[in-house]
Amino acid sequence: MSDPVKHECAVSMLRLRRGIDYYIRKYGSPFYGCQHLALLLEKQHNRGQDGAGIACVRLNPEPGEPCYALEKSNRNMPLADLLERIGRTMPPPGETPTAEEALRTCPFCGELYLGHLRYGTFGRQGLDACHPFVRANSCLNRTLLLAGNFNLTDTREIFARLLATGHHPASRADGYLILQLIGHCLEKALDEKQHNFDLAEVLRHACGEFDGAFTLCGLLGDGTSFAIRDAAGIRPGYYYFDDEVAVVSSERPAIQAAFDCTTAEVCELPPGEAMVIDRDGKVEFRPCLPPKPLRRCVFERIYFSRPNDAEIHRERRALGRKLVPAVLKEVDGDFANTLFSYIPNTAQVSFHGLLDTLNRIACDAGHTVRFGQIAVKDAKFRTFIADAASRREFYMHIYDVTYGLVRPGSDTLVALDDSIVRGNTLKNAILPIFDRLDPKKIVIASAAPPIRYPDCYGIDMASLKELVAFEAAVDLLRERGRFGLLERCYENAKRELEGPAEAMTNCVRPVYDEFSDAELSAAIARRLRPDNMRAEFAVVFQSCADLAECCPEHTGDWYFTGNYPTPGGFRVVNRALVNYMEHIDARAY
Repeated sequence: MSDPVKHECAVSMLRLRRGIDYYIRKYGSPFYGCQHLALLLEKQHNRGQDGAGIACVRLNPEPGEPCYALEKSNRNMPLADLLERIGRTMPPPGETPTAEEALRTCPFCGELYLGHLRYGTFGRQGLDACHPFVRANSCLNRTLLLAGNFNLTDTREIFARLLATGHHPASRADGYLILQLIGHCLEKALDEKQHNFDLAEVLRHACGEFDGAFTLCGLLGDGTSFAIRDAAGIRPGYYYFDDEVAVVSSERPAIQAAFDCTTAEVCELPPGEAMVIDRDGKVEFRPCLPPKPLRRCVFERIYFSRPNDAEIHRERRALGRKLVPAVLKEVDGDFANTLFSYIPNTAQVSFHGLLDTLNRIACDAGHTVRFGQIAVKDAKFRTFIADAASRREFYMHIYDVTYGLVRPGSDTLVALDDSIVRGNTLKNAILPIFDRLDPKKIVIASAAPPIRYPDCYGIDMASLKELVAFEAAVDLLRERGRFGLLERCYENAKRELEGPAEAMTNCVRPVYDEFSDAELSAAIARRLRPDNMRAEFAVVFQSCADLAECCPEHTGDWYFTGNYPTPGGFRVVNRALVNYMEHIDARAY
């Protein structure tokens, strides 16, 4: 994705199912758990660059000693900073303490671990915004550590629920509210049933009415742990366990890399169920949340998760293949005068699928496909000039180009991107440097459909004015004298916002229903076209039907279709429209 969209976080939980002595004998280290949690997080570092946190809970802590250790970082390269600081608490390389020594002297030697990588979409950026969150208590089974990948649309209702139970919430942030609500339900269950409480029942009471997306992992101070995923399966979650470990993580390949297991051995965390690991290490799955139709986030497959997952790799290649007919139509089937490329880095696998199909078609017709990497991203580029105009000139150079591949004046340059959200980077950086190569025409092909609607489940797309597809649709309404339709949609949205979320409809959808996909694509191209661009320019998008065919198990496509998986989504899209029309620069939830 050329636009720097912030998105979903990563969470990992690890439970050692043997004593520390076992890992010293077999693996030569009492820090097996900490080392493997670090590997789980390292393999998901793309999911969080704004903060990191690791917690360790040990079984049977000595009275007078804390039951957990916790470190967080929001510095530059937070995970590296965090692991370096934790490493300084361990013995020098070559020294292997006994289990008793390690537990006594090293705070991050224990049996339970919880780690998190934060990609801040908005709001606070301090250490207090980094997970894991802690609700401490002098009773071990009332001490709760929580981390997750989540975003809720009903934080006002949760806030009110806490007020009604006599609490005085100190924050309105969803992470804080989730922690306090689960903690409240936990304490209530303990007060009623003492040590015989049912943790799955606690989670059912706390999370049963959440509106939004979440994969939550938690540790209790007594050594009990849990993971729970929203019933629609919007946020990802995977687990693996054997006789040595039980582990939960946001991505399957991270578990495979850390524990050398096969794809088939790593299972999807069942949506709506709680995975509970008792203090003896027994793993149990319990139905927990009211069932909902599965709506797994399709952006995971297009962009977020790394493509070394076997299924995601196949799906991204399929997305590239599906674009071939539209791309060939745009270049008039002229292989001799077309150069095919992609915008690094997440579009690379889709490009391979595009290239495979192009090669078969070209070979059958006696042609050769010309391809190469035109755009090269300078990951270490830093802008140091304060003047805005000069900064825009430097911004172009975040990307560089490979010279000599495009034949000036005669070639069409086709570049594949995985999706287009705002289009700022395309317009201000990529297209200007492509145009310097003097192609006859530039075609940007998107592996995803146009992003028409805001997101409220973890991705930083909560405002309609940030979506180039919506602004292009508004352009078309103005051009055709149909702006009154947008005003009627706005009035409908205001009325619906006065009622319950369960009764709401998507008041933005009629705007898009006015135009064909081809008309919208052409309007987006006009918006993205830089001033003084010499080449012809076109944009090609994936169709929603082809996306569904490529990713059949991931039907969470509300960004493209407006079909939200929870009532809160419809409230958010209507609020976003009201904010847009009233020029309110604020979150839609």
